[in-house]
Amino acid sequence: MSSPRSIVLLIEEEPVLREITAFRLELLGFEVVEKDNAAKASLWISSKLPNLVAIGHISDVDSIEFINRLSDDQRSNHIPVVYLSANSDLEEVQRAFNAGADEYLVTPYDPVVLEKKVVNLIAAAAEHTPE
Repeated sequence: MSSPRSIVLLIEEEPVLREITAFRLELLGFEVVEKDNAAKASLWISSKLPNLVAIGHISDVDSIEFINRLSDDQRSNHIPVVYLSANSDLEEVQRAFNAGADEYLVTPYDPVVLEKKVVNLIAAAAEHTPE
């Protein structure tokens, strides 16, 4: 892992899924910032940008709408986004990608798959970020 540690913003309303996901990412050496809704995540993003956003179920805003906001905002549109959803419907997957998600994982997900996707997205984003 690079130094300083990469920051993952994890937005998930369900406490158990949020804690499990954060734990897996912390084991990889990421700094994980946990938020349980879009309002708290937006406030945090207004002062600091993560290296990756992982977004699951939130109730204050549609998750895909929040992804769309991130991709429309010039300040955050370069940040890779992983969408964690219980919905495997192809239309939902397409909506997420159209909104700006870089990866889509159906929950419950395989932790190894999550790890590979997050590591690859952060590495790819770092290659395209000017120093």
